[in-house]
Amino acid sequence: MDSVQHSRGQRRSSRGTGLHSGPGRGYSPAVRNGIAKSLLVGGIAGALGTATMDTLLYVRYRRGGGTQGPLEWEFSAGVDKWDDVSAPGLVGKRLLEGVLGHDVPDRWARSTQNVVHWATGMGWGAPFGATVGSTKRQSWAWGLDLGPIVWLAGYVILPAAKIYKPIWDYDAKTLAKDLSAHLVYGMTTGTVFAALASRFT
Repeated sequence: MDSVQHSRGQRRSSRGTGLHSGPGRGYSPAVRNGIAKSLLVGGIAGALGTATMDTLLYVRYRRGGGTQGPLEWEFSAGVDKWDDVSAPGLVGKRLLEGVLGHDVPDRWARSTQNVVHWATGMGWGAPFGATVGSTKRQSWAWGLDLGPIVWLAGYVILPAAKIYKPIWDYDAKTLAKDLSAHLVYGMTTGTVFAALASRFT
């Protein structure tokens, strides 16, 4: 009898706190809804962070003598084969070949590069939103951490995939320029999330 009463007491306590047994059901619907909104807003913030970072990179490209217009440059005009793609395109190629089990045609190169580039920016933004949405620290301040984290992750993951060289093979100027672009991404993502989260989460 005591064990039955104890069991029922646990059930009532569980219902009272909105907790349920079973995998993936440890949060109340309100909490899950809040996490979903934070993921969505974080993804949007990550997209705007990507756009801002790309604006900086485009300015540098034009200062270096580039002639493409902003939309042509942003959406990889002139990328007609896999030999032309940058790191995001190569990552996408590896993923597609792994899933399909065979080589993928050159006509997929441009679209794959664009999709992976934007998906990466949004993909970092979504978990960022879920993380900072549950803390008291201001999300724009978290953005100062996000940029270097994304930057460093690239120099860990991409060399392992044989897409980048090891970080020590790059000169300080190249690394600094890359880091500064990612700082812009992180700060923008954090600032946009802070602005949107107060309205939608």
